Amino acid sequence: MAVTIREVASAAGVSVSTVSRAFTAPDQVQPATRQRILDAAAELGYSANPAARSLRGGSTGTLGLIVPDIANPFFPPIIKAMQARARRLGYTVLVADSDEREADELAVIAAVSKRVDGLILWASTLTEERLQELAGRMPLVVVNRHVPGIPEVRISLSAGIAQAAELLKAYGHRRCVFVNASRAELSRGKSIQESFEALDLSLHELGPYEPRFETGVHAATLVAAHDATAVIAHNDLVALGVLHQMANLGVSVPRDVSVIGIDDTLLASVSTPGLTTIRIDPEEIATRAGDLLIETIAGSTGGSTKGRDGTSPLVEIGSRLIPRASTGPAPTH
Repeated sequence: MAVTIREVASAAGVSVSTVSRAFTAPDQVQPATRQRILDAAAELGYSANPAARSLRGGSTGTLGLIVPDIANPFFPPIIKAMQARARRLGYTVLVADSDEREADELAVIAAVSKRVDGLILWASTLTEERLQELAGRMPLVVVNRHVPGIPEVRISLSAGIAQAAELLKAYGHRRCVFVNASRAELSRGKSIQESFEALDLSLHELGPYEPRFETGVHAATLVAAHDATAVIAHNDLVALGVLHQMANLGVSVPRDVSVIGIDDTLLASVSTPGLTTIRIDPEEIATRAGDLLIETIAGSTGGSTKGRDGTSPLVEIGSRLIPRASTGPAPTH
């Protein structure tokens, strides 16, 4: 079985991206480190494909990132961090927006695929068959979307959601609403449902809608119909829409209703009241997703990125609750 670049990295005690640079951009690696990598590669019998790398003139030196909504304040910090990480590794980043529509995503992929060395697709709306076909043509990483055979970055909300459920339980809440704003990320709603049920919290799901501010405005008017005392929204943008409309309706947050978002964007900390939210670290996502794509690109020229058990790499990013002023005791009336 062919030795992978990951095994070389482990043997040399460095990252996969450092191994990749040692072969593709040796001037960016300390001589002693590069020699250690070359020694490990020789001992393991790893041989990067010189023919493929000789096509560097046909290589773009660019990573593609396709996100659902570039206007969502969650994404700019990730894009910025990924650009910084890619720049240190000798790459640039090309960013595009799919607007969470399959036709638009296909059109964007067709437009950018020849201009990048590999793609990161965030919460892709494409079918498994289309994604597997695309992965057969170019290095591909998916974020928040599981497809067998494709390297994946998974944002695990389990810890943050469990903490949110525990907070609401401690505050005496019993009836909650989840505003679902994604058809692609089905695991998010399931994880929330399981965490709330484990604490005997009633959870009614609204949607799925689009993950926009207007969705929260719409959902806020439905919360009262379910006699809910707490709302957890798909993301901060939706949660801010809920806060806005609650104020318009004369509903006090958190006296009458508690509101929780997901992402911990800048807007969450400056809203009135400050938004309790589940934090996902944008720099960690950017670093891990970028490195995984570079590893996948290197694997396509120097051996498979799959492990010895035949599975594709999986990187998991954790989460945690950031309590702020939008959550409080359940109303007693």
